[in-house]
Amino acid sequence: MNRSAPADTVEDVGTQAKSDNSTAARVGAWGVLLGTAVTLVGVSWDIQWHNDVGPDTFFTLPHLFLYSGSALSGFASLAVVLVATFAQRAGRPVPAMGGTPIRVFGSNLTAPLGYMVAGAGAALFLLYGLLDLQWHSIYGFDAVLNTPSHVALFLSITLTMIGSIMVFAAHRDRRWGRAGIVLAIPIMITFSPILTQALDNLELPVDATILGVVFFGPLLLVLGAAALARPGAAIAIALALGALQALLWWFSPWAAEAYATALGLPLRDGIGSRAPSLPAIMPMFLIVAAVAVEGLFWLARARGNDPNKIVAAAGLVTGVVVGLTFPLQLQLVHFFSRVTLNIVVLSTLVAIPLGLLAGFLAGRFVRMLPAPATEAAR
Repeated sequence: MNRSAPADTVEDVGTQAKSDNSTAARVGAWGVLLGTAVTLVGVSWDIQWHNDVGPDTFFTLPHLFLYSGSALSGFASLAVVLVATFAQRAGRPVPAMGGTPIRVFGSNLTAPLGYMVAGAGAALFLLYGLLDLQWHSIYGFDAVLNTPSHVALFLSITLTMIGSIMVFAAHRDRRWGRAGIVLAIPIMITFSPILTQALDNLELPVDATILGVVFFGPLLLVLGAAALARPGAAIAIALALGALQALLWWFSPWAAEAYATALGLPLRDGIGSRAPSLPAIMPMFLIVAAVAVEGLFWLARARGNDPNKIVAAAGLVTGVVVGLTFPLQLQLVHFFSRVTLNIVVLSTLVAIPLGLLAGFLAGRFVRMLPAPATEAAR
């Protein structure tokens, strides 16, 4: 066991049977991840469309990406559930993929835990899509993110992304499982602050987006590093986030403009100097925090410190780095023109308790992830 993770978080996989490495296990896991990636692209495109062109209706190409991604994750999850169910009914050992198999729907289906979570999120997304369609039918154009139907959709997407991380965590004794975590974590880091849009109607001392980035960024970075429990894991996650940010930075404005041109719609005036909306709120300086996290974990291994305390400290350090740099990042990219010294100081101060909480929860959540080698259900 790598002692950079909490002592009782990651069991010694050498004492367990290896997780399933079949084609079904790999296709199912990557299918769920691909669905979340397509959904994220759709979200970034849709947000950019709102900012560059204006309100939209339910039936748009960005929305098609949103629903297609969720459907892809849902069908991939369903396929794995059926594989596990057929194995169980045939009296064969259930493949150890995606987490502990559990019985659902009156024990009629055998669902690996990660796929059950991902599939439930996808199903809820499609269900709440009907609510969004009804919302559009009543109110027409949609100009904001924090409508009830949107908040429900965002929660559903988040559930699918959590399921994706769980699925790959169950295979982190495999190289492809570790690679999946490195990619799944940045996708959720990018998306998770959108959840805080639901708080925009409240009078908060700090912008809700800043709160989301300062909390979820450290939580997910430390969680990923602790789950992988390997040197360089945090840096790999931060680099993957940077690559994703660069991709969305190019794609989002290009796709919005190309789609508007195809529909014969004009772009709003003065958007040329604006940073792309979603990529601009991805924490650019998370790599600095990742290096610090690696240093803390290295010290824990070298000095034999309590790993649980290191996880909390890693969350604190990451939170302070993100809290200090994120308002400056918004000013740097000209995305948020009201950044003042008071906002920077307040963001950094708020990051202290949020970072500690993020580190604490990261340690607890890693313990809740499926074991990297799951015993077959009988």
